[in-house]
Amino acid sequence: MVNLKAAPFYLQDEDIQWVEQTKKQMTLDEKIGQLFCPIGYSSEPDYLDHFILAHHIGGILYRCGEASEMQQTHRYLQEHSRIPLLIAANLEAGGNGIAENGTYFGKQMQIAATDNDEQAYRLGKISCSEGGAVGCNWAFAPVVDIDYNWRNPITNVRTYGNDPERVLRMAKEFKRGADEEQMAVAVKHFPGDGMDEVDQHILTSVNSMSRKEWDATYGKIYQGMIDDGSLSIMVGHIALPDYQEFYSGKKEERLIPATLSKELLQNLLREKLGFNGLICTDATPMVGFCCAMKRELAVPTAIASGCDMFLFNKDLHEDYEFMKAGYEKGIITDERLEEALDRILGMKAALGLHKKREAGTLVPPQEALEILQCQEHIAMAQECADEAITLVKDTQQLLPISPERHKRVLLEILGDFPSNEHVLTYFKEKLEAEGFAVTVYEKENFETFKPDTRTFNASYDLVIYLGNVENASNKTTNRINWYTFWGNGNNVPWFVEEKPVMFISLANPYHLVDVPMIKTYINGYSNSDYVLDQTIEKIMGRSPFKGVNPIDPFCGKEYLTY
Repeated sequence: MVNLKAAPFYLQDEDIQWVEQTKKQMTLDEKIGQLFCPIGYSSEPDYLDHFILAHHIGGILYRCGEASEMQQTHRYLQEHSRIPLLIAANLEAGGNGIAENGTYFGKQMQIAATDNDEQAYRLGKISCSEGGAVGCNWAFAPVVDIDYNWRNPITNVRTYGNDPERVLRMAKEFKRGADEEQMAVAVKHFPGDGMDEVDQHILTSVNSMSRKEWDATYGKIYQGMIDDGSLSIMVGHIALPDYQEFYSGKKEERLIPATLSKELLQNLLREKLGFNGLICTDATPMVGFCCAMKRELAVPTAIASGCDMFLFNKDLHEDYEFMKAGYEKGIITDERLEEALDRILGMKAALGLHKKREAGTLVPPQEALEILQCQEHIAMAQECADEAITLVKDTQQLLPISPERHKRVLLEILGDFPSNEHVLTYFKEKLEAEGFAVTVYEKENFETFKPDTRTFNASYDLVIYLGNVENASNKTTNRINWYTFWGNGNNVPWFVEEKPVMFISLANPYHLVDVPMIKTYINGYSNSDYVLDQTIEKIMGRSPFKGVNPIDPFCGKEYLTY
């Protein structure tokens, strides 16, 4: 039995009565539907009625969209669902996790670089106040993975760095901001990513720590977040072999992701760590989940193993059928189904969704959207950027730059992302406003124009690289790819001994491993306008660099410091 009066629910008798009464009134189909939190792809009523709501879902998540449209969609869903919905969003970096016009406060590693807990609180406060304005009540954040492996392509700037103490400290501050906005957090990704160099989107990743090591690091973080009252934990498709073999009493023949592991969900998370709240899977279309067993079996096994909610689908209707068949075959027992429902409805009651429904306040009115990118939030984002930007090295003593000494700038952006055009244009215009003459590297021109050293030296006074290699799922690496033509890598920094070169990373903080020859290197951690603004202030010498390295940007390689 789930104790709904205990942490993290703390329900009163009247709230528990709502949970019990709601369960009694539910059909089997509605009970099965509550286990699902699909991703929404359309705001059309016909889609919402006949595809989403027809499956009696317990929650939903939409990707980032225009704020007023998102608010209207959430309102329609809440008004047409018999049971209030958990409405989630990836609020890791600001209100922009759900609304295109939300505040991009900063990636978690940017927050860590400030070494200021107040900034972590502001991230939670701004993310959840703006998410709440469009109708969200469940933040898929904070990320409490530890960025131990610089090669990992998916953790990176989404984390608070490589210090477990700081990760816990800042995650708790994020939660404090979320609590004030009546937003549930989903602490992720249990049992902890960042140890190996793979992405669970494309295969099962592995946390290779011993039990003792895990207890002192990831375990300490999860215990701290549980003790702090986190309502939910998101489980990744991550294996933790030492604990799995300890609890099963045998060596596993293959990797079992935590989402399908009773040893990690029941023995470790529920019993050892004492977590009584809601457990949800990470996105189940990921290969890290799909490759473990046939989907027809994996869908109900996730719930049978200890997860309470099933996140996203290959096909919602098919997964629903798999889940119901799993119950009818006894894979999901009545007891396990009731436990999951208790926690799903219990979290809804803990958020007061049943009371908000009666009051008609599940989704705020249109004017609530005025908080998005309000002046206060913009000012805070600028301040955070000012505190975070980190000068990793300047061994050539280039800084500050000036148009008098470095008039002709060759500017190149590295990465292949939709944000490239804006970032490049914005930064170019900022440099030109300072008096620099900026030439943007274009590979099409360089196919026929391959300058010799004399021509190059006569053309430019300074080269600036903008690293915009963002975190993105389904990638095996997030390192630099150079453009080459006839073996002449013309955008590779071959010219570091000819002219001063500066590298500004707006994402991956580990690029020095690929450009150790560049003597001036800056980490900004986020590609927001606020970081770009403050970077200009710092390279021009009008503002000091204040950020501290939240990871080792030299990747343990001494030669990168030169």
